[in-house]
Amino acid sequence: MMDSLQELYQEVILDHNRRPRNFRAIADATRQEGYNPLCGDRLVVYVALEDGVVRDLSFEGAGCAISKASASLMTEALRGKPLAAARQLFADFQAMVTSPSSEPARDLGKLTALAGVREFPTRVKCASLAWHAVNAALNGAAPAPVSTE
Repeated sequence: MMDSLQELYQEVILDHNRRPRNFRAIADATRQEGYNPLCGDRLVVYVALEDGVVRDLSFEGAGCAISKASASLMTEALRGKPLAAARQLFADFQAMVTSPSSEPARDLGKLTALAGVREFPTRVKCASLAWHAVNAALNGAAPAPVSTE
């Protein structure tokens, strides 16, 4: 069990938690709130689109290390992506964190650091919160907060 926890909290996750990238608001961007009632994570994702491309992406809020690290990694991974590619990466990320741990993890670059959450079902919600919020923003969802429940 200790090996699994050490793997889960590897250096990439800790680094993005300590020093989250793109932790700021973006004026005139689509704003989508996310809430994980299980552990209390709350965040706001900001998405600025231009000509069908994610021009800028950021987040603000508070949450556990997994939630903040996932949001930080997500902002780096999605910036500059066309909408179709951003939606596909959302689907690929969801598949990676929800696939059985007996299957090899999908290689999603730095995002693969979060594959270990699939061994801890309650942590999947932490890792996917920002992703659900950005997916709702990309799909023009109502401004109501997205929840992991």
